[in-house]
Amino acid sequence: MPIQTTVSVLPEAPTEALTDSALLAVPYDSGLNPQVELPVPVAALLAHYEAKGEAGEIVEVPVTRGDAVGRVLLYGVGDASPRAVRKAAATLTRRAKGKAALTVVLPSCDAAVFAEAALLAAYTFKIGNQGTEPVGALTLVGADEQAVRRGERVAQAVALARDLTNTPSSTKNPAWLAEQAAQPGLEVKVWEEEQLRADGFGGILAVGQGSVHPPRLIQLSYTPEGTSEGTPEGADRHVVLVGKGITFDSGGLSLKPTDNMKTQKTDMAGGAVVIAVMGALAAMGSRVRVTGLIAAAENMPSGTAQRPSDVITHYGGTTVEVTNTDAEGRLVLADALAYADAVLDPDAMIDIATLTGAISVALGRNIGAVYASDDELADELIAAGADSDDRLWRMPLIEDYRPALDSPIADMQNADLGGRYGAGSITAALFLREFTGKRPWAHLDIAGVGRSTVDEGTLSKGATGFGVRVLLEWLTRS
Repeated sequence: MPIQTTVSVLPEAPTEALTDSALLAVPYDSGLNPQVELPVPVAALLAHYEAKGEAGEIVEVPVTRGDAVGRVLLYGVGDASPRAVRKAAATLTRRAKGKAALTVVLPSCDAAVFAEAALLAAYTFKIGNQGTEPVGALTLVGADEQAVRRGERVAQAVALARDLTNTPSSTKNPAWLAEQAAQPGLEVKVWEEEQLRADGFGGILAVGQGSVHPPRLIQLSYTPEGTSEGTPEGADRHVVLVGKGITFDSGGLSLKPTDNMKTQKTDMAGGAVVIAVMGALAAMGSRVRVTGLIAAAENMPSGTAQRPSDVITHYGGTTVEVTNTDAEGRLVLADALAYADAVLDPDAMIDIATLTGAISVALGRNIGAVYASDDELADELIAAGADSDDRLWRMPLIEDYRPALDSPIADMQNADLGGRYGAGSITAALFLREFTGKRPWAHLDIAGVGRSTVDEGTLSKGATGFGVRVLLEWLTRS
């Protein structure tokens, strides 16, 4: 569900107006200096609590509100870096959960960063009527309106990705995902089963053939205003984003263990990110022409499911021996990448997927992986990740591991049979590279960061929407 907290902006206001707020938050620095005067001995109070001004630190002060009592939250901002501001903002809105309103005097910082973090911390996803409501209204004092609205747009895009990913698979199937993908300002094309077969999308069909819910390939197109059809005028370049959209992953006949299967409604997180990014581009004013492809299927075991040892033919003719039906994400992505290379003629391609459990072993749950065939593209994405807080670490494409994909009967196999090389995330990336036509390409493996096990900071338990912020930052940089 979209973030329910509303955001308003006020210019600098006199102390009297601020202290009318039932719940007011005021920043202070490491010198214990608040940024507005309050009717309490603030410096002495902070010293009493041994406050240090660290980001996320809050000292609660009761104050009179006529005949009633209100509260002031004195909050630390650390060094006021973007990371510290995110922590401070998230801590405040978490403290205000269930309250009707919170008024915040902003420190000297990027208001977009503050608004984004505050709203992401207020995100909830609940089916039913139980649970704590987020703060109802957030008023930011002394903030730049345009910056606040940018942060709000980014937060709403992340929330959309989280909503799609958190939706149970009893509701979510490839057809449902295609319906959700249609958004204002985008051209939409959807391949259904017969069209997929006619056009030769063998990977998507093979993964989805075991389910009663047929697969889909979803294409979303965004063109900046002023771009003439058939010409590049008005658009800086053309980028294709490809998202893995496995709406439930049982592993197929290579069945997952029960514990591993419990969270597999989130295996379409990459596709959700692409949908959310595409929907936000017009509002964010991107000058890049972007095509989004979501390869959607449900990977289920049945009498019609693909078998280990089957050989499938991908879009463009490459044959692949299926050695593991649980290595299905790369099969659907391969079709979409091959189509993008052959038909869409992009300047760069980026795919994003909860692809391998191996990457969470390598990088944990706080940093996503980027593999890239182009150094400049990799550097740009890593820089955008640092600025947006969707942090990325570049992983190597080790050529010595390429023989892991050799098949005795087909052009390739989809997984390292027997685990001779290990390095499951690297070999998966090497597989995808084969379908990119030597174009500038990056692969974001978000299996470790796509889902959170904690409810803290800007994260809620469940889907994180990781990837939305870094891609929007990259695509909208001037």
